[in-house]
Amino acid sequence: MFDFLKRTDALPGIVLILTCFMAGCNEAPQSETSAPQIPLHPCQLSTPGNSARLPARCGKLAVYEDFVKKSGRKIELRVAVIAALSRTPEPDPVFYLAGGPGDAATDSYVRESAAFRLLSEHRDIILVDQRGTGQSHPLKCDASGDESDDEADIKSEIENCLRQLDADTRFYNTQAAVDDLDRVRAALGYEKINLYGVSYGTRVAQTFMRRYPKHVRTVILDGVAPQDEALGATMASDAQKALDAIFSNCASDPDCGRAFPDLPDSLSGLLERLEREPVPLTIDDPNTGKPTKIVFTRAKLGLAIRLFSYGPETAALLPLLIHDAHNTGDLRRLAAQSLIVTEQLMGSINMGVHHSVVCAEDVPFYNQNGKFAGDVESERRSYLGEAYKELDTVCRYWPAAKVSPDFKKLVKSDIPVLLLSGELDPVTPPGNAAHVASVLPNSLNLVAPGQGHGVLMRGCIYKIATEFIESGSVTGLNTGCLQDLKPAPFFLTYTGPKP
Repeated sequence: MFDFLKRTDALPGIVLILTCFMAGCNEAPQSETSAPQIPLHPCQLSTPGNSARLPARCGKLAVYEDFVKKSGRKIELRVAVIAALSRTPEPDPVFYLAGGPGDAATDSYVRESAAFRLLSEHRDIILVDQRGTGQSHPLKCDASGDESDDEADIKSEIENCLRQLDADTRFYNTQAAVDDLDRVRAALGYEKINLYGVSYGTRVAQTFMRRYPKHVRTVILDGVAPQDEALGATMASDAQKALDAIFSNCASDPDCGRAFPDLPDSLSGLLERLEREPVPLTIDDPNTGKPTKIVFTRAKLGLAIRLFSYGPETAALLPLLIHDAHNTGDLRRLAAQSLIVTEQLMGSINMGVHHSVVCAEDVPFYNQNGKFAGDVESERRSYLGEAYKELDTVCRYWPAAKVSPDFKKLVKSDIPVLLLSGELDPVTPPGNAAHVASVLPNSLNLVAPGQGHGVLMRGCIYKIATEFIESGSVTGLNTGCLQDLKPAPFFLTYTGPKP
């Protein structure tokens, strides 16, 4: 899921990016031909908040934490193999690369598995929890205090977190993750693989393409993060453009426009109110049913709106929630709904890995040649404001690797690549994919009308993806069904859209 702003439990009071990212150098070491096989045993994959239980075979692969020196601490990577249904499967599996950064593949895949049902008929699906996530030596720390934006409190919270970790956080970045993936590939005995990356996973996929091109058969990039962008620098303005489009769609819909006039003014009123004074609320937590006290702030409102923009179903609720909160002054419904979507989208993110990635691969590139990588005025005018500044504060204290500027160059390749974007994606807008496709001559760039972030599960797109991997080519794909995709109808009341 690439992907968000959050005031994390581990680092209170800090607004963070969770979007697609990358790291490393260009020259890859030779694959380890003597890598041991991974003993696999039957297991079931599950994730909180989802009733699905997926049978698989799971194992561990020990790797050096310092992937360059190959000495010192070793960590174990969790690997899961979902065997193809066919008795004669194809030799090239699909490696699923999760978003975040900080999401675990074995968690994320459970939520997205329906989109892979056709692919899994003839190919194994391989899941590797990225180092530091899931059950791959997770970077876990407990928070020590209340939320705070004060830099001294942020520094203290980070120091408290680092003391709890049995890890050197400099080694939990994209390059390390990619080298881990190739070790898993070799240990499982696959020569060629297909890559599917969503959100931050598109950065992992592109990095793998650069470092291990001879082992890649096809690539799908869903919600594309360009390698040459300092992601987060345009986070607020991208989110604002998506929200403006949602508001515009409502205004052009007769029923929605009549029910919720002046949505921009309503949102401005809410933001100004919370800027003046945060509102203490007691709500029934929709996840537990228990009365919960929260302080609803401008930052929490911004986070809620951004996360609601991710998918067409939640975006369809935004006009109603904003209009209702502004007109009645009662923020409880909006706050309760924000808890639901925050838990759904953010619950599995490991923030230590998130920091190790973005503090190495993005924040250092926010200013280049004395100029900010984004548009300061556009960021400031967004409902999120200059959120990138708060991540900059985090990265002053979080130990992270330094990456070569060469790593921020676009990946040029003749490998067949299918690029997917949602028309209304607030995180990785369609322009990102077009930019990346410009140096991929053997690629096809598709935009899903009316959709948000991560579109493989939308409409017929999973069929297009299956056809692409089965044929190994971007030519001749049946893409006409994309035109059947539409935004979800707007909720006019809390009982749903107009019949």
